[in-house]
Amino acid sequence: MIQPWTRDQMAARVARDIAEGMVVNLGIGLPTRVANHLPKPGAADFREIILQSENGILGMGPAPPPGEEDFDLINAAKHPATLLPGGCYFHHADSFAMMR
Repeated sequence: MIQPWTRDQMAARVARDIAEGMVVNLGIGLPTRVANHLPKPGAADFREIILQSENGILGMGPAPPPGEEDFDLINAAKHPATLLPGGCYFHHADSFAMMR
């Protein structure tokens, strides 16, 4: 019997399809997990990708390690996130305007 994919398996599959130089909006729900599956700087398959979270983050990184969470910095699913060097945050209305 074929086993269904887990949410993390689906997010990892999506992460593999994101090409170098893309700017990607990660909406609420399953898409917020994609950031955790992108290759880290220094990895052989690292790609320069800019992630936007619809709640107002540009340059979002993966979830922080346990114990290093900053609950003032969350993604669209209200989970702790990180901000990569050069990243910024802004009003969510501006974020939705950027998506248009």
